[in-house]
Amino acid sequence: MTASAFRALHHHRAPGDPLVLPGPWDAASARAFADAGFPALAVPSAGVAASLGYEDGATPADEMFAAIARITRAVSVPVSADIEDGYGLPPQELVARLLDAGAVGCNLEDSSGGVLQDARRQADRLAEVRAEAGGHLFVNARVDTFLRGVADPAEAVARARLYVAAGADCVYPITAPARALAAVRAGVDGPVNALATPDGPAVAECGRLGATRVTFGPGFQRRAMTAVRAIADQLRGRDVSGG
Repeated sequence: MTASAFRALHHHRAPGDPLVLPGPWDAASARAFADAGFPALAVPSAGVAASLGYEDGATPADEMFAAIARITRAVSVPVSADIEDGYGLPPQELVARLLDAGAVGCNLEDSSGGVLQDARRQADRLAEVRAEAGGHLFVNARVDTFLRGVADPAEAVARARLYVAAGADCVYPITAPARALAAVRAGVDGPVNALATPDGPAVAECGRLGATRVTFGPGFQRRAMTAVRAIADQLRGRDVSGG
């Protein structure tokens, strides 16, 4: 599926029926989600980092793009990928590496090293990525204000508007509480991405609050590892030497 077809999945959605994009962390998990019938996937950088033995934010760019390529090769559905703050790559190289890896979309964060970046500078960078990619990438602009302790939804809305004006296809106010998510929806034209969390609103409620699409970050990878640790604990509790 092309970026334009992926883009179309975000439009004309009924309230309470957002696009649900599970987050695979490797080829096997991607196949599981695709086989379950999901129309597209959204790779979380934190999930990939954990699967490769890195802390979140510490994955080398080469390894991240290689992981994305393994996932896209394993499935026939479109794959968008979180590429953190872009790894310091110039737009031309960033877009080329995403397309070479088979991705049809990307998340770009507006904080780096835990610090919010200047919003206008980030908008300029998004505009450069959009100009380089044309219609070949769906650009999801992450808004990190809530993640970085700025609780006022007005700041998120201001940033989101700048990013939409720069050509972003969607904005992603990560960790926005329900009230703030509704405020972003009211203040921004275009698709809005919500993060589903165990203690947050259900997927359908995220949709009713205004989310066009719902992603899960590294949540599924962490749940899978919880299951693996439970198996390991069971094995340690009994003698398995006899088979």
